[in-house]
Amino acid sequence: MTVKAGVDVLLENPEKHLRDSRVGLVTNPTGVTGDLTPTLDALHGHPFVELKAVFGPEHGARGDVQDALPVGHSIDPSTGLPVYSLYGEFMKPTAEMLEGVDALVLDIQDVGARFYTYTSTLTYSLQAAAEHGVSLIVLDRPNPVNGLAVEGNILEPGFASFIGLHPIPMRHGLTMGELARFVNQEIGADLTVVPMRGWRRGMWFDETGLPWVQPSPNIPTLDTATVYPGACLFEGVNVSEGRGTTRPFECLGAPWIDGERWAAELNGLGLGGVRFRACSFTPTFSKYDGQRCVGVQLHVLDRSSFKPVETALHMLAAVLRLWPEEFRWLEPSYDRRHHFDLLAGTSKTREALSRGTPVQEIVDGWREKLEEFGEMRQDFLIYRPGGG
Repeated sequence: MTVKAGVDVLLENPEKHLRDSRVGLVTNPTGVTGDLTPTLDALHGHPFVELKAVFGPEHGARGDVQDALPVGHSIDPSTGLPVYSLYGEFMKPTAEMLEGVDALVLDIQDVGARFYTYTSTLTYSLQAAAEHGVSLIVLDRPNPVNGLAVEGNILEPGFASFIGLHPIPMRHGLTMGELARFVNQEIGADLTVVPMRGWRRGMWFDETGLPWVQPSPNIPTLDTATVYPGACLFEGVNVSEGRGTTRPFECLGAPWIDGERWAAELNGLGLGGVRFRACSFTPTFSKYDGQRCVGVQLHVLDRSSFKPVETALHMLAAVLRLWPEEFRWLEPSYDRRHHFDLLAGTSKTREALSRGTPVQEIVDGWREKLEEFGEMRQDFLIYRPGGG
């Protein structure tokens, strides 16, 4: 195996961090050792670990709950431990949940996108640790989409939400451990990151030798994770992002789209690393449930030159040009902010696309703040290009 994940590094000498500690584990199905033993089982059966409680993020500790659905508390059938949901009524551990716990251990695979909610669960776990006097130990895992490239605008004040809490780009290029270090500068929790061994910045997940466990129901493959940092923006418009199909975020469309025309328009732009193929699909749930949609499938031919966020903006701009009467930004819902704006971390992107502003002009407007972020994040990096 090329890379050893944080959990396997921890298990080489667990007493270094966990001896005499009563532990609460924040995890989901991606928390596994190199031989696919769930971290929950590995810690529960270890003589130096006293596991007291389990905490699950969006989709649940077992990963079987669909997007945006609340998750309830339960009892883990294999260990008899209480499982507390951190997605629903409670977003962070309470004093009652942490009773008898000295240390929280977090082992979750992220996908490298700002709006993926596991990063918010990390933040709230740090807050709870600081508020209740417990330590937080993050067992680090790879940024699956290489951790080198950063892309997208920086989230602006006023647009923080559970799908984006921090001023980082849409594709942030950090591991969970590095993100924890970045976030904790303002929180001040007792934080320890157990680094991976052998991971280097620029390494894609399929180069690690680690087993892929889908991080959530609609990120089944690394191909999905590759396009997700841009294609997720389609959640905020009346075009299906492919939920309810076997290729979410890769197949996008609507009943009123002409797939051949959309594909020709996009292929004519000569975007780096990607080609578009007209396709049709019928979602089994979510937007256009049971209706035939026509659109395109993204085929990433060179992931090193593919820019998912810029590509998604070109796709949206093309739909606006070709079907202006049918296209809609989804209306604001529970907190009076457009969902698209919460994903984008600003209203400026939606407003610029609506005006017909060229995508290159929108992207150029990000450059200065992206460069500032690139310099600032150096203080929090654990891994460098070429070496772990």
